Amino acid sequence: MYKNIIKPFFDYIVAIIAIILLSPIIFITTLLLCFANDGKPFFFQVRPGKNEKHFKIIKFKTMNDKKDADGKLLPDTYRLTSIGKLVRKTSIDELPQLINILKGDMSLIGPRPLLIQYLPFYKQNEKKRHTVKPGITGLAQVNGRNNINWDSKLKLDADYVDHLSFKMDMNILIKTIYKVIGSKDVAIDNTNVETLLNIERQDIFK
Repeated sequence: MYKNIIKPFFDYIVAIIAIILLSPIIFITTLLLCFANDGKPFFFQVRPGKNEKHFKIIKFKTMNDKKDADGKLLPDTYRLTSIGKLVRKTSIDELPQLINILKGDMSLIGPRPLLIQYLPFYKQNEKKRHTVKPGITGLAQVNGRNNINWDSKLKLDADYVDHLSFKMDMNILIKTIYKVIGSKDVAIDNTNVETLLNIERQDIFK
């Protein structure tokens, strides 16, 4: 009952309340990023959701689109704007995903929606992560986030699905608030933080 009825209702109500309460922050951030990113405050990317259904995730755009002489995007380090660093550090970049919740694409809590190209590289047990809606925060995010390896991170996602409950969600939510306030485990520059999953496992899945 919790998973199919209470959780979706809770997501919807919390998303509406959060958008209303945080609207000044959302408005100011949108305005600042408009100036920093040539009128493009939002970042859209197709991600796999529940049952691997594709949807467009919405985030605040923390990097500009500067390219090198060959027309390729520069590394994150060179494209991350000053306001973008602050937005990432405070996790404000995740706030537009409240809209994804209202659209039914995401949940407040669940495995993070990762890249489309990762789909062929999940081990059997890890595929469980796509049997529930992806979340803005999740078990992996409150247990190391970018500071743990892929195997550990994806195991935590599978563990979340196996033990999904109201108690677990509340525990994750409380820990998330604590980590956001303390800016813990936030990778401001992802350039050297982790290898892409498809690159790390390319030899295993040949």
